[in-house]
This record gives sequence, structure tokens and C-alpha cells, in this order.
Amino acid sequence: MFTILKKELRVFFSNATGYIVIGIFLILTGLFLWIIPGEYNILDSGYANVDGLFYLAPWLFLFLCPAITMRLFAEEKQTGTWEILITKPISKTQIVLGKYFAGLTLVTLALLPVLLYYISVSYLAEPIGNVDSGAFWGSFIGLFFLAVIYVAIGTFSSSISNNQIISFVAAVVLSFFLFYGFEVLTGFFTSGKSIQLLEALGIHAHYKSMSRGVIDSRDLLYFVLLSGAFLSLTVWKIKK
Repeated sequence: MFTILKKELRVFFSNATGYIVIGIFLILTGLFLWIIPGEYNILDSGYANVDGLFYLAPWLFLFLCPAITMRLFAEEKQTGTWEILITKPISKTQIVLGKYFAGLTLVTLALLPVLLYYISVSYLAEPIGNVDSGAFWGSFIGLFFLAVIYVAIGTFSSSISNNQIISFVAAVVLSFFLFYGFEVLTGFFTSGKSIQLLEALGIHAHYKSMSRGVIDSRDLLYFVLLSGAFLSLTVWKIKK
């Protein structure tokens, strides 16, 4: 598994694609938070917080994670190296996990620099350090677990086609539906229990819960089970 992980990381950073994808994510977050006037701009808000980052990042992740994961299996099939890979003395589960953790590592590397925003806001606060650290770290952990699910979805999407564009689009559509689709469906119901159930099925409700600074075991279990379900589907697909 670790051999697959290292190989994927080496391939990703051996060309400009990896740097471009991560660079675009960081540039966009920097522009919206510090330069472009609007609701996400930290300086315009008048408050020492980075809430705008955690409203904005899930939507950027909808494209960042699929862009990173779309090549994991699709490229192997396109180049004809998939047949060689499956003859190696390694299980299908290890192949999937190796590729998955490589994708998750890359997304985490893109996420880590945003800690500089927290440090910057801490120094801008009056007095220095007067920042809601609990809300920040809760949101940061929530964003990491959001990446856990998005990368799992992207890994599965890459396994269903040998075309990287199709894999990318499938990952974006699936991620968007699971993040926001269930909340849209609540508009068709009037029963409070039905609405609560639908919201609980969606990613957004659990992400919002963690963004309040409360780490609930039910939210963590949701993220783990959903990502595990997509990884299991990926293993099933490549075995089939």
C-alpha cells in the first residue's frame, strides 16, 4: 500500500499539474479572503475571524478533490499500466487504499497553508490573539473530514471510467449532491422528522455542526462510514 502511495505522490509532483491545482486553490482562497471585496473578505468584515474560509472552502473542494483524484485509476487504464499493476503481489484493497491516501495527502497539503490565515488574523485582532480558536479548529477539522469524503468519492469516480474528464464530472456531481442535494430535497417535505432525516443524510449538516466548534462522535462516524462506503464500492468495482 505504501509503495502505491509513494508512487502516486511522486507522479503527482513530477509534473506541473499538482502544483497548479494546489496553487489555484490557495490563490482563490487568498483573493476572496484578503483582496476581493465581499462577504468573505476578512478586512471588510471588521471581525477577527476566518469564517469566510470555511464557507468558501467546501465549494472550492468540490473541484479541487476531483481534479486531484480523477487520474488515480483512469490514467492507469488509459496508459495500459492497469493490467501490469493488478498482476503485482498486492490486493485490490491495498491498491485502492494506497491511491486514496495519496489523494488525501495531497488535499491535506493544500489545506495546511490556510493555517497562515489563522495566524495572520490572530495578529490583526485587538488585543492580539483575541480569536475564537474553538470555532476555527472545529471548522478546520470539519474541512479535513470533508476532504476525507470528497477524496473517497473521487477515487470511486476514477474507477468507473478510463476517461479523466468523465471521472472529474462524476466526482463533482456526486460530491455536490451529497453536500447540498439533500437540503434541496427538504423543500418538498413539510414533516419536521422527514426534513431532519434528509438533512442528516447530507454532508452539509454534519460539516456545519463541526464548524460550530463541537466535535460530535455522530458527525465523525458519518464521515468515516460514508467514505468507507465509497472505498468499498471502489474495491468492488475494480474486482468486478
